[in-house]
Amino acid sequence: MDTYTLHRGSAPLLISLPHDGSFIPEPIAARLHPHARRAPDTDWHVGRLYQPLAELLGASVIRPQASRYVVDLNRPADGHALYPGQRETGLVSTIGFDGEPLYLDGQEPDAAEVQQRVNDYWRPYHQALAQEIARLLAAHGRVVVWEGHSIRSRVPMLFEGRLPDLNLGTADGASCTPALQAQLAACLKAQSDYACVVNGRFKGGYITRHYARPEQGVQTVQLELAQLNYMDEESFAYDEAKAARLQPLILSLLRLCVA
Repeated sequence: MDTYTLHRGSAPLLISLPHDGSFIPEPIAARLHPHARRAPDTDWHVGRLYQPLAELLGASVIRPQASRYVVDLNRPADGHALYPGQRETGLVSTIGFDGEPLYLDGQEPDAAEVQQRVNDYWRPYHQALAQEIARLLAAHGRVVVWEGHSIRSRVPMLFEGRLPDLNLGTADGASCTPALQAQLAACLKAQSDYACVVNGRFKGGYITRHYARPEQGVQTVQLELAQLNYMDEESFAYDEAKAARLQPLILSLLRLCVA
């Protein structure tokens, strides 16, 4: 099985969707609690949400096949914490967003298995990501890596209350130019349909931070969406009407990245 898909576009924009996959190989799924086998913490349907926008703009898109429960592509390969002092899931997490264990008692992966998953899934994705960044940078002299994410609107383990609808992250301004951040923030502020925040709870994960080199023409931005704005959070069903209402705003943000 290919561990990821990459569509190469012509614009200086690469949309990375590292939590879009939901596939869990059977040898791993058999060791999970029944509730975890549905991969409930998937960034459901972000590929479906972004694909028509990418086609309009000529953007590249990279998506994994496997679930973040297999290995989290937006965590560093050495497993160190992204948000020190805050509770979070890890590189090969043993708990879900509800704080409950993913694995049956005694079935958690050991260090050797974690390393094997890194080799089999994590490294191929990141090699392809790095190569596509290099290709676009060589072609255009600049590239924006857009990290597309989504999460349930209420996850008490990770944040209090209801998450704003759109959460833009630029590693507190370190992952892109001040001009791009200002343009994106102004775009969000100019609309009144969705609650938005810049560099709130979600400032950008490993990919946003690691690949950013604004001074060399590589900017990175993360957008974390509250899932209730385009899907049903209980059934995981995609909501065409809600998605169609949200997509123009995302498209406006993406246009600023290729302008």
